Amino acid sequence: MKKTFFLIIGCIMASLSIISCENNITDLNNDPKHASVLPSGNLLATGQYQSFYYMYTGNVNFNNYRFFNQYWTETTYTDETNYDLVTRNQPRNHFNRMYVYSLNNFYQAMLNLPNEGITDTSVYNNKWATLEISSIFVWENIVDTFGDVPYSEALQSGQGQFAPKYDDAKGIYTSLLSRIDAAIAKINTSSAGYSEDLIYAGNMSKWKKLANSIKLRLAMNLADVDPATSKAAAESAIASGVLGSNSDSYSMIFSGGTFTNPVFDDLVASGRNDFVPAKGLVDFMNTNNDPRRAAWFTTVGGVYKGGIFGSLNPFGNYSHLSSTLLSSTAPANLLSYSEILFLEAEAAARGYNAGGTAATLYASAVTASMNENGIAAADTASYLAANPYNAANWKVSIGNQAWIALFNSPFAAWNFTRRLDSPALVNPPNSKTDGVPVRMPYSDQEYVLNGANVKAAANKIGGDKVTTKLFWDKF
Repeated sequence: MKKTFFLIIGCIMASLSIISCENNITDLNNDPKHASVLPSGNLLATGQYQSFYYMYTGNVNFNNYRFFNQYWTETTYTDETNYDLVTRNQPRNHFNRMYVYSLNNFYQAMLNLPNEGITDTSVYNNKWATLEISSIFVWENIVDTFGDVPYSEALQSGQGQFAPKYDDAKGIYTSLLSRIDAAIAKINTSSAGYSEDLIYAGNMSKWKKLANSIKLRLAMNLADVDPATSKAAAESAIASGVLGSNSDSYSMIFSGGTFTNPVFDDLVASGRNDFVPAKGLVDFMNTNNDPRRAAWFTTVGGVYKGGIFGSLNPFGNYSHLSSTLLSSTAPANLLSYSEILFLEAEAAARGYNAGGTAATLYASAVTASMNENGIAAADTASYLAANPYNAANWKVSIGNQAWIALFNSPFAAWNFTRRLDSPALVNPPNSKTDGVPVRMPYSDQEYVLNGANVKAAANKIGGDKVTTKLFWDKF
């Protein structure tokens, strides 16, 4: 009351108009601590946190990428490692996290950005590019998880669009490549971006490298279905500048207080002992005397021992994840330097100009993974000597080593295992599906809320099954 009273007195004493007084009084309804229009930087940070957390999490209710790659297996409940994607509604949960909690934040930030009074064109363009690149990264995840998805009509509920059509996945790829080129063209590396940026703190040189790296990932997924586009896009991305060191990786570091690493939440904060590393992974690493075992796993009786995938595995009988991976402050790495080097090695193996030979880039990729995990140079050299690049069987050579190196970047690894068909993962005996998943089924909610469109999409791709291959997964 006092504030309103003195405001009225002030208006009278200043001989301001009645309208002016009314406007000022109306302003009292605005709560500066709870803004009705969120700043685009806040929306960026929220979208980043949501996308990182839910692409990286090992929670059985969400993406299940660690099970699709057969990295982890379960100890007490085996539904998820037998590919039951119905009981816990994982497709719905991941679909919603990516669209509603991630993309929608970036989309709203794009709408708010023009009204924030930014007068420096280069800063404005950098912020726009940051939001666009962040969006494209999530779009790639959605398309490469589900296949055909709502795209051109998505995020339009404010315009009355509640039943968006499903766009052709190949067409979405074409659009994403065009969008990422436009974003790269707007970046000014001499100017700042968002201070709220949780990944690169507004460093636009790193955002440019990330954009080119996403472009390279898209390009290599096209290699078997559209080799000409793949080659042109990959060579363009590499020439423009992709991630150049482990410090460039698209990685979120958690504070360990309010915000903790998702794997810490899954395996430590939950107070549950539900997961152990899977036997296939651990045996492969044992056979090759892989020095990363000590960085990732504990031992049982002096040996590294994995649980049988899809079966009951008493927690105390097997190796566990290391304290490093279980730290509340451990980074979540969604696009790593080692992934880029493996993509470049594959590009060279396919005859693209990748800036080096396949063998050299393969060795650099393995070395980057070893460095990322604190492995001594001598151990890295011994490993490479025992596991050299095999040009005659390059898909197996690159596929197997990328599968190991990207153990803690499970979505990225899933692209390699599907594209290169290596390693050959085996469907567990009690699986609920006809094969190891190569896509996630559509959200069950879509069949209720957007039935006609999702049914048309399911028919177009050959059936809404986990064994229906994506358009680029040809062999």
